[in-house]
Amino acid sequence: MRLASRLLTITALCIGHLTAAPQAYASVVIAGTRVVYNQSDSEVTVKLTNNGKLPGLTKVWLDKGDPDAKPDSIDVPFTITPPIMRIDPGKSQTLRIMSTGEALPADKESILYLNVLEVPPKPSGDDASANQLQLAFRTRIKFFFRPTGLKGQASDAPGAVVWHIKRDGSTNAIEASNSSQYHVSFDRIELTGDGHTAAFDQGGMVGPGESKSFPLKGEVPSSGGKVKYTAINDYGGPQSGEASLAP
Repeated sequence: MRLASRLLTITALCIGHLTAAPQAYASVVIAGTRVVYNQSDSEVTVKLTNNGKLPGLTKVWLDKGDPDAKPDSIDVPFTITPPIMRIDPGKSQTLRIMSTGEALPADKESILYLNVLEVPPKPSGDDASANQLQLAFRTRIKFFFRPTGLKGQASDAPGAVVWHIKRDGSTNAIEASNSSQYHVSFDRIELTGDGHTAAFDQGGMVGPGESKSFPLKGEVPSSGGKVKYTAINDYGGPQSGEASLAP
């Protein structure tokens, strides 16, 4: 399920000839699928655990939304300690993320992305000459900075979204307008009515004060309809709700 899904990027390829490659997974995992940094906090901590059988060298950084930006070229108002670490098998490492005090918007939540790049150890001994698949795994999750003084609660934001149907010939979409000061992430959006159901199930996010359209698959009701959605809360869990289409 996407609530716990993470972006996995293969950044290295095999060395030598391989006839078959086994399915691979990241050994270093993040505790949680998103991070919320409240402005009132002096820092936020994130736990990384190596569930693999080998030690791993891990590099951590924040980006502003461009997954292809080079870490050394990104200027963000946060520091991460430690930015590079070795995590032994079965061990954990706690990251400390602290604000530098540089200004971010005070009237809305900001979003960045936390990146964890795991580089496997180089083969040694007999393994060094064998054909091996060497992979580096990258995990990227949302990092929200939440200033003090925002109106309402983040958990109330999905219920405040206003929904409209956008019809363009054979293409139908549902538009979500977010008037809150928080980001709203959706796992699934469903429109039902007149015995018909149309849905969007690819996951998406609407920023504060923004509107976004999501393409629907299925039969859209000819008029009206009820919107059923599953949003994602601060803990990465599902938050279900219903709403009516706006006139």
